[in-house]
Amino acid sequence: MKVFKEITPLTQNDVFVIINSEKIGFEYPIHYHSAYELTLVLNSSGNRIIGDSVEKYGSNDLVLIGPEIYHKWDDDDVPPTKRNNAHVITIQFSKNLFNQSLFLKDDFISIKNLLKDSQRGLKFTGDTFKIIALKIHNLVTISGFNAVIEFLKILQLLSISNNKKYLAGEGFISIKEYEKGDRVNKMYKYILANFNNRNLRINDLADEANMSPSAFGHFFKKCTNKSFTQFVVDLRLGHASKLLIDSNLSISEIAFISGFNNIANFNRLFKKNKFFTPKHYRQELIQTVNFNWRKQLSANQFIPS
Repeated sequence: MKVFKEITPLTQNDVFVIINSEKIGFEYPIHYHSAYELTLVLNSSGNRIIGDSVEKYGSNDLVLIGPEIYHKWDDDDVPPTKRNNAHVITIQFSKNLFNQSLFLKDDFISIKNLLKDSQRGLKFTGDTFKIIALKIHNLVTISGFNAVIEFLKILQLLSISNNKKYLAGEGFISIKEYEKGDRVNKMYKYILANFNNRNLRINDLADEANMSPSAFGHFFKKCTNKSFTQFVVDLRLGHASKLLIDSNLSISEIAFISGFNNIANFNRLFKKNKFFTPKHYRQELIQTVNFNWRKQLSANQFIPS
């Protein structure tokens, strides 16, 4: 499957760009780009792909994604006669924007943490959606310094929201180290280096930590909010999902490369966690490259990866 890189309209002089697209469809391929992106989708419904997450979305959708994450919305649940009616407002800003000296101050720590979390994609709902949707509509109407202030307010509100959930799995993305101390980092690095070893056992980490398997299991769950087994399964499934998109390897090859002992167990766990079989998942993500190139916002907006 071809994944396309998008060339965004951002320039070095932009704090952000906002693209207000009305009465549109979703005729573009699965793609990625080097910018952060906050996307508000109205008046549409269908499937949303963020990394290895494939979900149905309703008429109102608000998602923040980090750089390099595969993504795409479609309008497959909308009757053909009512397509090309979506209203999509997209805000894009550079992955280096908050590395500037001003934004390294403590006052921006919650936004910095938000951007770290967005590496897996974040969906916002409830009161957060209502408030931010109004602010994004307002942002379309203003410019200059006032627009920058409103943009920062939007990020700050998102950063303190409790109405959000992760979308992509940890194993799909370029995983960042935990920041909970040397002991946890050592444990985490060991799992990242060995998660696709089919013989990996909790006893291995317990020995590394000089703890009993039982004590280590409690410690691990306290740190990660997951059991050791589920944590490793999630990493393996995320890795397998990326291979299903990125490679032409067979499903059995992907299962073994990702650390599963047999194809039956891989199929069972994949369907339990992803709600698709691996074969169906790969079929769902195969996108035609024969989309309408004339609907690109600019020449060469999408290029093959």
